[in-house]
Amino acid sequence: MPKTYKNVFEATEKDGALAHNLYIRGQLMMRVKKYIADKNLTQKQAADLLGVAQPRISDLVRGKIDLFTIDMLVNMLARAEIFVEINLKDAA
Repeated sequence: MPKTYKNVFEATEKDGALAHNLYIRGQLMMRVKKYIADKNLTQKQAADLLGVAQPRISDLVRGKIDLFTIDMLVNMLARAEIFVEINLKDAA
């Protein structure tokens, strides 16, 4: 029976901690991208609102996950008045 994965990062990363970190960053990035799209913001407008330079928004839109930290993404979302809540649970 083939192995199943919870997400693409779990399937591609040998280090489980890194895979989980990438998953969280991916979720946060998608939420920032959704905010930008929902508000019909240009990259410049988004950058000004989120407190980053325009090239950072370009990186985000292009999915360059390795260029973003969880901290940076949480701060960007907070500037958009979208607040991250944390739910911690033990592994199954």
